[in-house]
Amino acid sequence: MALKAGIVGLPNVGKSTLFNAVSTSAKAQASNYRFCTIEPNIGLVDVPDERLSKLAELVHPDRIVPTQIEIVDIAGLVKGASKGEGLGNKFLANIREVDAIVHVVRCFEDENILRDEGAINPLSDKEIIDTELQLKDLDSVERKFSRTEKLLRTADPKVKAEFEVLKRCKEHLEKGKNIRELDLSKTDRPAIADLFLLTDKPVLYIANVDETSMHTGNRFSEALKKGVEGENADVIVMNNSIEQQIAELDNTDDKAMFMEEYKMKEPALNKMIRAVYHLLSLQTYFTAGVQEVRAWTIHTGWKAPQAASVIHTDFEKGFIKAEVIGYEDYLKYKSEAACREAGKLRIEGKEYLVKDGDVMHFRFNV
Repeated sequence: MALKAGIVGLPNVGKSTLFNAVSTSAKAQASNYRFCTIEPNIGLVDVPDERLSKLAELVHPDRIVPTQIEIVDIAGLVKGASKGEGLGNKFLANIREVDAIVHVVRCFEDENILRDEGAINPLSDKEIIDTELQLKDLDSVERKFSRTEKLLRTADPKVKAEFEVLKRCKEHLEKGKNIRELDLSKTDRPAIADLFLLTDKPVLYIANVDETSMHTGNRFSEALKKGVEGENADVIVMNNSIEQQIAELDNTDDKAMFMEEYKMKEPALNKMIRAVYHLLSLQTYFTAGVQEVRAWTIHTGWKAPQAASVIHTDFEKGFIKAEVIGYEDYLKYKSEAACREAGKLRIEGKEYLVKDGDVMHFRFNV
């Protein structure tokens, strides 16, 4: 599944530094000047999951394949971006293509790092980004609202229903609020589906703090947390520079020593990646064999044939049944054969809702 999370924020808040830390396939340039990033940098991020390693210890496969999320480093937005300031239209178009937003907010003081917005104020910084995204969304909604309003004379109940949804969205945005905070039902959503609204995307906030605050947070990160309480959004506190240094270490022992020095049990990046995964309502199932142990990403609530489709579309088309072992059962009995013998291997059909952690094998015929 090609799922994307876009890193956004004002210039010089630590976006490219964060990208460098998370990306396993590309390195972004990080420099102390505005619009250092113009074309979005793209990298693949492994989703950390200790279950994959534990399964591999039992199966001893030729290779281990984690599931991944695509991370896009989008250039810094500025006030007026919705009107084209700072190459704003281009950057906003980049955001429209992602599934979730990782919003980096500066929560540290450093006179050596350029800042045009005055004193450090994470809520004000957040509002600048929010306003630009809201204005862009308002423009999109207003255009469709006007077109739909002209069709009301047809007395088509679908048109009227769509008009009412657009009206609600328009009024909500005019109040300076994000669409994700508007309680839209499943039947409402088709009215705006073709608009790919920026403020409808789920968001995760990264409070980029100084080194001394990386475990405790500070007054800036606390202000950010309080300011987003009503958004149903997570805030992760980290020092992006430290995370990049950890990521750049190739030796496992060196990484362990570095983290021990900073009293870290794991990189904060792992929490961030898992949070993005959760934000997108994703879950994982596994395939386990001597050739490979592999993690597969699916949406929560998918049935067995849909889950099979991420391996190959033929698996869904010709789905017959799925052999399923619960992750805990696999760990307990230590092999597929032992699980089968203990009656822990189940045969499931087309209506089976895949559970997070299931170890699966699909039977199909095309």
